[in-house]
Amino acid sequence: MATVSIKCPNCGGGLQFDPAAQNYECEYCLSRFTQEELEKIAPKVKAEEGKAEPDSVQAEGLVPKEVAGGGAEGQGGTEKAVIYTCPSCGAEIVTDDTTAASFCFYCHNPVILQGRLEGKYHPDHVLPFAIDKEKATEIFLGWLKKKRFVPSDFYAPEQIEKMTGVYFPYWLYSCQVEGRLDGEGTRLRVWQTGNMQYTETQKYDVFRSGTMDIAHVPRNALKKADKKLVEGVMPFDTRTMKPFSMGFLSGFFAEKRDMEREQFQPEVEQEVRGFAADSLKGSIGSYNSVSIRSQEARIRGPKWEYALLPVWTLTYREAGTGQIYYFACNGQSGKVCGKLPVDKKKLWIFFAEIFVPLLAVLLTAGYFI
Repeated sequence: MATVSIKCPNCGGGLQFDPAAQNYECEYCLSRFTQEELEKIAPKVKAEEGKAEPDSVQAEGLVPKEVAGGGAEGQGGTEKAVIYTCPSCGAEIVTDDTTAASFCFYCHNPVILQGRLEGKYHPDHVLPFAIDKEKATEIFLGWLKKKRFVPSDFYAPEQIEKMTGVYFPYWLYSCQVEGRLDGEGTRLRVWQTGNMQYTETQKYDVFRSGTMDIAHVPRNALKKADKKLVEGVMPFDTRTMKPFSMGFLSGFFAEKRDMEREQFQPEVEQEVRGFAADSLKGSIGSYNSVSIRSQEARIRGPKWEYALLPVWTLTYREAGTGQIYYFACNGQSGKVCGKLPVDKKKLWIFFAEIFVPLLAVLLTAGYFI
């Protein structure tokens, strides 16, 4: 297994993916490259240097060392920490079993643990970040404006600096559904003549059928990921996904999946069939009531794809209780979700500002009455 660092073809400095410009920038000589330009340069780099690494990268093959670690939440077992050596400065990089891209905390060089994304773990697609850290921070602060009881520590500059861009692993399910519905619709007409009220009941045979294409139903593929976090930032516009390339991970964290598609098959198929049945029912005209005699939804050509999708995350551990709170932002659309702590001191101050003056007014009024 190897650590991989995306290098600038001009100066050898580290390249990072820039979400705003949708290209790569060298942090040293400030050169910029598109994905297409790096792919064109790659064969030249291999020919000149005799290297066989993909995507214009310089890689150093390393044997990882495994050390015992604590169990990850929700996995019910022990999790191994794996140590790699930074190809730039030689410092040790400690990761867990699912980390696929990280940073060296000494030289801040972005590194990609290439072996984590090979073979069956090689993603089919990646959805590049479209929102950079500056924009994500702006969204975070705007989101907090009306939340007056949040502790100041939660949005302190040193806390905001910990905001991290992470590519989370998702399974995407696509298929075609053939649906059929057979039922009976009832229409009522009521009118009155003199003292008599009449009701006319008309019954109709109702039949609906159709074919529906379902594309990219997502499922979180990482056990340790907070379900509310990774699902709360959905949906993603998967139409803008790109074929997976290591370069898109440079400058971000990334996780590989540890859940397989078979775990989601029954649940997703039930969801798809239910959606198809509801769509057919929704196409029925204006009847007073409809009774379904029979219906079915057949799934054709099911297909699973593995993708890495972008999320900005910020976590906060509350002093004393150890409770974890978080903020998450969709790295493509900017949609946010979060679980916020409450500062009890701020809450009591607010209570005192409202209740004490009100109590004084009531007591004064009662005195004169």
